[in-house]
Amino acid sequence: MNAIKEKTAELAALLKQSPEYEAFVSARERAFADESTRLLIGEYSKLQYRLRAAAMSGAADEDELIRLQKLGELLQLNPDASEYLFAQYRLNKLVTDVYEAVAKAVDIDLAMFEG
Repeated sequence: MNAIKEKTAELAALLKQSPEYEAFVSARERAFADESTRLLIGEYSKLQYRLRAAAMSGAADEDELIRLQKLGELLQLNPDASEYLFAQYRLNKLVTDVYEAVAKAVDIDLAMFEG
């Protein structure tokens, strides 16, 4: 188990050195420097989370979905917010790829997480 923890720490260090992480941190600093942008991104993230949870339970709210779409459109008009959201997506994709590789190696079925 100790070897796994050591390799996990190595992987975490590699992720922190990745271009995806560095771009994410840089974009986050720029986007969050503006209070209103930070608040809008926070609201967008909370709404995304609520809608994902609602979709998993089969209780998606159409009004909240429309609100999420409009908020996303508004954030796309802000270059710093847009860059942050894309950098966040790229970093999440990298982490997901790592998780999927580990899950595949130990035969974990990820079908329950597919949406």
